[in-house]
Amino acid sequence: MTERFSPRRREAQQDAAATPFQRTLALVKPHLGGQTKLLVLGGVLLLAEVGMRVLEPWPTKFVIDAVSRSLGADLGGGPTATPKVLVLCALATIALVGLRALFNYGATVALALTGSRIATQLRARVFDHVQTLSRLQHGRSRSGDVVQRLVGDVGKLQEVAVTAGMPLVVNVVTLFTMLAVMLWLDPLLAGVVVITIVLFWLSSRSSGEKITTAARKTRRSEGNLANIAQETLGAMTHVQAYNLERERAQHFGGSNLKSLKDGVQARRLAAGLERRTDALVGLATAMVLWLGGTRTMQGAMTPGDLVLFMTYLKTSMKPLRDLAKYTGRIARASASGERVADLLDQQPDIVSPADPVPLTRVRGELALRDVHLSYTDGIPVLRGVDLNVKPGETVAVVGPSGSGKSTTISLLLRLIDPDQGSVQLDGIDVRDVALSQLRYRLALVQQEASLFTGTIEENIRQGRPHASDDEVAQAVRLARVDEFTDLLPEGLQTQVSERGGSLSGGQRQRISLARAFLRNAPVLLLDEPTTGLDPENVVLVNQAIAELARGRTCVMVTHDRDTAMLADRVVVMEAGRLVWQGRPEDAPWDRVLEEE
Repeated sequence: MTERFSPRRREAQQDAAATPFQRTLALVKPHLGGQTKLLVLGGVLLLAEVGMRVLEPWPTKFVIDAVSRSLGADLGGGPTATPKVLVLCALATIALVGLRALFNYGATVALALTGSRIATQLRARVFDHVQTLSRLQHGRSRSGDVVQRLVGDVGKLQEVAVTAGMPLVVNVVTLFTMLAVMLWLDPLLAGVVVITIVLFWLSSRSSGEKITTAARKTRRSEGNLANIAQETLGAMTHVQAYNLERERAQHFGGSNLKSLKDGVQARRLAAGLERRTDALVGLATAMVLWLGGTRTMQGAMTPGDLVLFMTYLKTSMKPLRDLAKYTGRIARASASGERVADLLDQQPDIVSPADPVPLTRVRGELALRDVHLSYTDGIPVLRGVDLNVKPGETVAVVGPSGSGKSTTISLLLRLIDPDQGSVQLDGIDVRDVALSQLRYRLALVQQEASLFTGTIEENIRQGRPHASDDEVAQAVRLARVDEFTDLLPEGLQTQVSERGGSLSGGQRQRISLARAFLRNAPVLLLDEPTTGLDPENVVLVNQAIAELARGRTCVMVTHDRDTAMLADRVVVMEAGRLVWQGRPEDAPWDRVLEEE
């Protein structure tokens, strides 16, 4: 492939040395801009909650000191415990607790909404990106693992974006705010808290990397598990027909056990960090209780000061515990973020050119010029293929399996690009045309009709979503779909199950043909449209194909002689080469059918 057709690269590539957490932040960052108001509101409310936490113990201090003075303690100037003082302190406590709860509620709602929006946008971004990857790229990946990244891993990122990220920031603010107040109250006791914070930082720093590594293994195992489940469920007929239930269960069970072991290791590391933090908090509390009691006995603090300091200590230790909890959670979410980033880092190898050639009126002339292609290095699929299709001509491509017939369809659709040579539409290299414009001029009917969950009409309208009801009705009639939908109670509004499993092969193929009729494209591509159908459906589908191909350029890949006889010209391929072409009645059918 020449340089001008090499895939475009993202302008800003992720630094290879970036940590999983940094890559996760880079994923989330583009989606934060649209949530600025909610983020600011949530942040302000959380900071207001921190302020209420700072003020909340003060009424208790005033009451204890007032009661102590009323009992004769010499605590210097200050009020005694009068009913008015007690009522005011009680009301102040109610107000502070109520405001703290209100601020916490508002912050929780704002940040939860932000997290959900970010996750929704990121999931849509990943889904859109996955759809841009080429057929070869999808062939190299496991669909179950991709789904796991798209659904499960993106969900985990909410914990990094907001659910854990924002509370983590607020906990840090709370911790240092409380520490500042404690330093003002008693620097000596506050020193104990500082030592505790340093010890926690050293402990969490060593644990974070281990938790991320273990979580990465867990998510990889879960992706493999999802892939095994999807493969098995998608081939259930084969599994049951060959009595493979036990073998698949053992395969699934082995991966399930590995996922369990990896998950337990990640949880064990996170739990170990949390318990070490609990031990540090317990030691700090005991030390402050002993030193604070001693300093109160010496008159350096009032009993209210000691209670106030102990309350602040308890309040500041909660963020420390939460930091331990969030460290493990963020490490696990960062492993998920890394998997999503890996998926987004895959650059599409089939892209529209920067300056595409516009397609105006398409005549439908197709050409392959000296096309060479290999899916795997050293194993050619096409070897110097030259093929010309005139506007309005129907060409049948026949030959043994593996000769490269279906690959020509993929090249015309530009699902893949040739290693050498060019594919042209009306004399224009398809790599010079925008993908959307190119594919809008093509209609595809595959061997396995692709149907989605929804009604029959909705599946037909995929050919041209904004078509009128009359146009849909005409496509239904031309494709012979009405011959079976008229017998259904709900007609075209009949619901189609997953992959069209509720319909026969012939019915699915006729819906696919109706979709092509509705698209009304100048070029029609058919890939084994009658394979696997019974004789009656083959006749009906061939009649629809003959009608559909009229006035259009048509390339049909087929093993069926009767279908090929509908063509103006037959092309025979063998081992990636075009070895014969001519009229259908002159084709070497005995040799072709024998090789098939």
